[in-house]
Amino acid sequence: MSILKLIETAPQHFQLEGELSFKSINQQTLLLLNLETSASPLYLDLQALSKIDSAGVALLIEWIKFAKIHQIELLFEHLPAQLIALLELSYLSDCKLFITRDMKTHG
Repeated sequence: MSILKLIETAPQHFQLEGELSFKSINQQTLLLLNLETSASPLYLDLQALSKIDSAGVALLIEWIKFAKIHQIELLFEHLPAQLIALLELSYLSDCKLFITRDMKTHG
């Protein structure tokens, strides 16, 4: 199994490292990002991901959903090209689910 790590780089700033794929995701992965007790906004940096597939996209969407339920603004940083391609392929790029810090500050 591939390893996925969530590293807190600063208060409210996290970085995902490793593979975000079907092989690395299990029931515990969903709980890595503790959204119930987090302050808003919460930043998730994706630049250290070595691979992402549709299962990884599904996990990120679950985190987005949980963040909305708990009224936490979840902002993404450094979206990898592989994620952008998957979002475009599945027409999710039109939904504006993955809000980045740049999108927030520039409109």
